[in-house]
Amino acid sequence: MVQILDQRYETEELIGSGGMADVYRGKDKLLDRTVAIKVLHPQYRNDAEFIGKFHQEAQAAARLSHANIVNIYDVGVSGDEHYIVMEYVPGATLKDLIQQNGKLPIAEALRIAREIAQALAHAHANNLVHCDIKPHNILIMPDGQAKVADFGIARAVTESTMTYSGNVVGSVHYFSPEQAKGSFITPKSDVYSLGVVMYEMLAGALPFNGETPVSIAMKHLQENPTPLRTYRPEVPPVVEAIVMKAMSKDPAMRPDSAELVQDLQQAERMMGGGASSAQDPFATQLMPRVTEGELATYQRQPGYVDTSEKEEKSVLGSKLFILGLVLVLFLGFGVGAFLSFGKFWSNQEATVPDVVGKQMTLARQILEDAHLRVNVAETYDAEVPAGQVVSQSPEAEATVKEQRLVTIYVSKGGEDLEMPDLTGLTRADAENKLKKMGLKLGDGVYEKYSSEEPGTVIGQDVRAGSKITKGQSVDITVSKGEKTKRTTVPNIVGGTLSAAESSLKSHGLRVGTVSKTPSAQAEGTVVSQSPVGGSDTDEGTSVDLTVAEPEKSSSRVAVEDKTTNESNAASESENSAETNVPSRTGATGRSR
Repeated sequence: MVQILDQRYETEELIGSGGMADVYRGKDKLLDRTVAIKVLHPQYRNDAEFIGKFHQEAQAAARLSHANIVNIYDVGVSGDEHYIVMEYVPGATLKDLIQQNGKLPIAEALRIAREIAQALAHAHANNLVHCDIKPHNILIMPDGQAKVADFGIARAVTESTMTYSGNVVGSVHYFSPEQAKGSFITPKSDVYSLGVVMYEMLAGALPFNGETPVSIAMKHLQENPTPLRTYRPEVPPVVEAIVMKAMSKDPAMRPDSAELVQDLQQAERMMGGGASSAQDPFATQLMPRVTEGELATYQRQPGYVDTSEKEEKSVLGSKLFILGLVLVLFLGFGVGAFLSFGKFWSNQEATVPDVVGKQMTLARQILEDAHLRVNVAETYDAEVPAGQVVSQSPEAEATVKEQRLVTIYVSKGGEDLEMPDLTGLTRADAENKLKKMGLKLGDGVYEKYSSEEPGTVIGQDVRAGSKITKGQSVDITVSKGEKTKRTTVPNIVGGTLSAAESSLKSHGLRVGTVSKTPSAQAEGTVVSQSPVGGSDTDEGTSVDLTVAEPEKSSSRVAVEDKTTNESNAASESENSAETNVPSRTGATGRSR
C-alpha cells in the first residue's frame, strides 16, 4: 500500500524487511529523487525510550559523511509512523553476491573488506558502533563499490531492547563473543563481525554454523573456526592472519578499525607485487658448506691436480696456503656480513618497517616485502598475546642494506608456573614469594575476621597447585583476627556488689577493680562505675566499681580524740617521773 509520509516521502515498493523495520523504495517529491525509506515496525510505536534512542542515533548517523556509508537524508515521524529516509543504492547486497558466486576473488574480497573497514573507522571516530555488520547490510553499487547500511537503528536497538528483555540483539552468525554473552559492546565488536564477513567471502562458507542460535553463539564463545586455507589453499598466509586476528575471541587482541584498514591495504599491495627474488637465478643466496664427501668427489674428476705432495713439507709457509686462508676468512666474513648486514656491497638500502604488535605471519610478510630477511625467535611475555611480535632488531625506521636479517621476537604468552600455597604466610612474605616467582600481588588484598593472627594470609584467588601465567596478579585475603562483639554497659549504680557482678556477666563483661568510699548509702552499695552505664564497649571488658562503706559519726570521733589525749598525757607524766628518780648506782657509791 502506497503511503505518503509528511506529505513528502512516497513509498513505492517493499524492497526489504528486517526484525525492526521494513524498507521501501520511494520518492522524495520535494527534491524529485529516488530514496530508500525505512519504516519502524508497529510494535515499537509505544516504546518511548526506544523511540527516543531511535531518533537520537539516526540523527547522529546522519552526520556521517563517507563514500562507503549509505547517506541518511532525514528522520522523522508522520502520525504513528517513525521513519528514516536514506540514499537509495541500486544493486544487490554482498550476501546476494556470495550466494551467486560462492568464493569471491581474493583481490575483490580484500577491496570490499577494506571499504567496509574504512566506513567503520569513520563511524567509530564519531562514536558510533554499528553492532550488526553482516553481508545483508553491505550494499554493492553497480560499479562494485561497497556501502554500509543500517547505521543508527542497530545501535538504538542494542541499547534499548537489551535493557528490557535481556535478549541478545544481532545476527547470530556474525555477532561477536561479547554480543553473545550480552556484555559491553565496543567498536571492536564490529571488527569481529567484519572478520566473519571476510571469512565468508574467501571461504564461501560461514565459520560457525549449528542447528540453533544458542549452539552457534556457543561456538563464537568457545571454538576456533576451521583454518581458512583448508577451504581455499591459495589464500595467502598474510590474508589468513588478518582474518584470524580480526576474529580473536579477546577484543584486546583484535585490531581497531583504523589498524585493520592499514593491514588490508598492506595485503592488497603484496597481492599486486612482482616475482619473488627467490625465483631469480642470479639472486644472492645462502650456500651450504661443502662436505668432505663432495670434496672427495671433486678431487676424483679428470683434470684435478693435487699439489699437496709437492708442497707437503712447506705447506704452512706456502703462499698458496696463506692465500687460501685469506680467501676462507674473507668468505667467512662475507657470509657473516651478508647474514647480519645484508648486501654490504650493494648501494640499495631499505627502511625497517615497524612490526611490533603484529601477528608473526603478517610481520614476516611485511619485512620480506621490504626486501629484508626474517629470523623468528620466541620469548615469554605475559603482556603481549601469543603470536604477536614483542620486539624487533634492528628497530623500526632504521636504515639498513637490502636483505639485512631482521630478528623478530614473538610472544609465547606468559610462562606457565605452578601456583604456590600462600596460606599461613604474612602479607609481606606472600608478596616476596610471588615476586621471586615472577608473579605480582594484586590490588585486591581483602581482610576477613578469623581465628588466625592478624595479617596472616588465609585465602588466595588462584588455587594452590593450579597453573598460572608468569606476570599474572594474585589477590589474597588476610586475617583481621577474631571478630570482637560489642555490648552495652548496664547501669549498676545503686545495686549491691553481687547484683552488679551478675548483671555484668549477663552482658559479657566482668568486674574489674573494686574500691571503697565512705558513703551514707548502705554498705556494699555500688556508688559509681567505669565505663558508665549506657556506653558501648567490647565484650570481655572489665568494669571498675566503687562501693559504699559506713561513715564515722561526730560523737565517736570526740571520744576517740579524748582517749587519745589522756593517753598521751599519761605517757608524758611517766617519762618525766623517770627522769627525776636518783640513780641507784650513785647512792651505793656514796655509802661506801
